[in-house]
Amino acid sequence: MIDKVKKILGLASRKTGNKLILSVEKLESRVALLENGRLEEYSVERKTSRNIVGSVYKGRVKNIEMGLKAMFVDIGFEKNAFLHFWDAIPAALDSGIEEIDRPANRRPRKRITAKDIPNIYPVGSDVIVQVTKGPIGTKGPRVTTNLSFAGRYLVLMPFSDRSGISRKIEDPKERERLRNILRQLDTPDGVGVIIRTVGEGQRARYFVRDLRFLLDQWAKVEQLIRDSPASCRVFEEPDLVERTVRDFLTEEIDEVVCDDRESTNRMLDMVGHISRRARNRIRFYDSAAPIFEAYGVQKQIDDAFHRQVWLKCGGYIVIDETEALVAIDVNTGRNKGGRDVEKTILQTNLEAADEIARQLRLRNIGGLIIGDFIDMKSRKDLQMVYNLMKERLKRDKAKTHVLPISPLGLMEMTRQRAQQSLSETIYQNCPYCGGRGVVKTSMTTSVELHRTLNTVMRKYQDSVHDFRVILNPDVLKRLKEEDEELLIDLERRYAGRLVFRGDPGFHQEKFIITDANTGAELKA
Repeated sequence: MIDKVKKILGLASRKTGNKLILSVEKLESRVALLENGRLEEYSVERKTSRNIVGSVYKGRVKNIEMGLKAMFVDIGFEKNAFLHFWDAIPAALDSGIEEIDRPANRRPRKRITAKDIPNIYPVGSDVIVQVTKGPIGTKGPRVTTNLSFAGRYLVLMPFSDRSGISRKIEDPKERERLRNILRQLDTPDGVGVIIRTVGEGQRARYFVRDLRFLLDQWAKVEQLIRDSPASCRVFEEPDLVERTVRDFLTEEIDEVVCDDRESTNRMLDMVGHISRRARNRIRFYDSAAPIFEAYGVQKQIDDAFHRQVWLKCGGYIVIDETEALVAIDVNTGRNKGGRDVEKTILQTNLEAADEIARQLRLRNIGGLIIGDFIDMKSRKDLQMVYNLMKERLKRDKAKTHVLPISPLGLMEMTRQRAQQSLSETIYQNCPYCGGRGVVKTSMTTSVELHRTLNTVMRKYQDSVHDFRVILNPDVLKRLKEEDEELLIDLERRYAGRLVFRGDPGFHQEKFIITDANTGAELKA
């Protein structure tokens, strides 16, 4: 069925040609993943606001909330970190791995429940935590005591005795091969490892070398934990350049291009420890034109981050983000199709599903997501759109969960929200509309002004005879051209005189009524 979908979307004939484009500037670094020239992944990191997800802190328990089953930990930020009791239970197994049999010589840890946590971590005690979700809005970071350190092919879990393989590796023979490698790794007692998806097809020596690096890294962190006071960072997650090499530079990447000489050399040094062949794929971009312009990335970014995103078929999707929910509406737009309406709707919905999965990654959208697809009568078509969405979400590094399309045409899904979405990072609420996205029309403001004038002139008719109104020039223009008779009627009724002054600095919805002689503001 997926092959049929690819044929409909025109994906079957695409040739592979994947590039990583890195733009490193003084204030921010950006990474774009291009597949056949199409932007598929996009990350931004500002120098003044480094991503703290993955960093480890030696914190101190400030208070325990039994009702929330959580504690608040001081890790040196303005807001204390949130630590749920479940996240404080050691060796909480991640659902994304398959556990490998524990060797017979390892003792299972004593089972700990949430009721034991306040005794293990009383108020004032030190606790080692790792950030799983950065500060979002008014909320502080979320943390866990289940530490994990990502390497190139492995993830080291120093407080867990469980080991496993990423479930995204599906081939049974490959899983069995990796199990044998995992059992042969010399991991210390009480330490677990996970083989990452990128480890598929790799030789055993790569895992041995990666494990040695991670154990050395953990030894340094342990030393800092012993020597450092509470409420300080003992491990910082690598910056965007290092994370790119670690997480993205796979066999599928044909070329890595960076416009900063120092960062390019750093990547070459890192890759030299991983794969010498990969060094040949990294090159320095030395040209006058900005790298994102030269590779056509900037235009794709500008097009992708509009509220309305067009599809190839002529349809479009509309994306609206709220604090807890993201609504995505699918429309046929210009794709009116021919006589076969159902085929037109299916094509639009399939392209929309493909684009929605891409947009979730590009914008780093998280939380609850509702997709309103165009109604389809055929169960087969409904299943086809759902299967495509599941297939596209597999490549997402964030955890996702998607449900089949409901009878109302809605597809519900969730996506892990580890940090602010890209739009929250790049944009702020419009200072003119206050984030509403709309302002009152000139007519609406005119109606409200007439209502207020009627109240003010009646209230002050015995003491004030000249009223000055200061307002936006666009509203003043409407008053002169369309509402003049109403203003004259007000002057006759209350025996007063109205004087208007337009001020370009005034908001379209704002106006002030004053005594023209004294300048005192008059309230309704």
